[in-house]
Amino acid sequence: MDLGNLKPAKGSVHKGGKAVGRGQGSGKGGTATRGHKGAKSRSGYSKKIGFEGGQMPLQRRVPKFGFTNINRVEYRGINLDTLQELAESGAVKKEISLENLVELRLAHKNDLVKIMGRGEIKAPLKITAHKFTASAKAAIEAAGGEAISL
Repeated sequence: MDLGNLKPAKGSVHKGGKAVGRGQGSGKGGTATRGHKGAKSRSGYSKKIGFEGGQMPLQRRVPKFGFTNINRVEYRGINLDTLQELAESGAVKKEISLENLVELRLAHKNDLVKIMGRGEIKAPLKITAHKFTASAKAAIEAAGGEAISL
């Protein structure tokens, strides 16, 4: 290695791109490669998402459809197999309340909680929730537990 074959490390040298708007002598002065007039030539221009050059945008061309029930109540569903895993791991002892579910990040503090019937439960747990499916309630009581609705 000598001075004749030294090179900077790969990726350490960045070419500076076009120097635009630096006077007529630079060859990139005047309009600074932006063309004449129009929105794209102005400072501060940014195209709106979905803008189609003045054509009616797709989200306005396509008709609205469907129905949204304003009275719908959303529940956070938690299955029996999840509760059984909690009991086996020792995360909960004999009782599962909404506060426990929030601490274990299975629900948020303002969620309505519904216990669903997937899986099976063997631990006799006292479970407090807003709603229970019929199969979940039957399985909890069959295991010697208690299902308390709020």
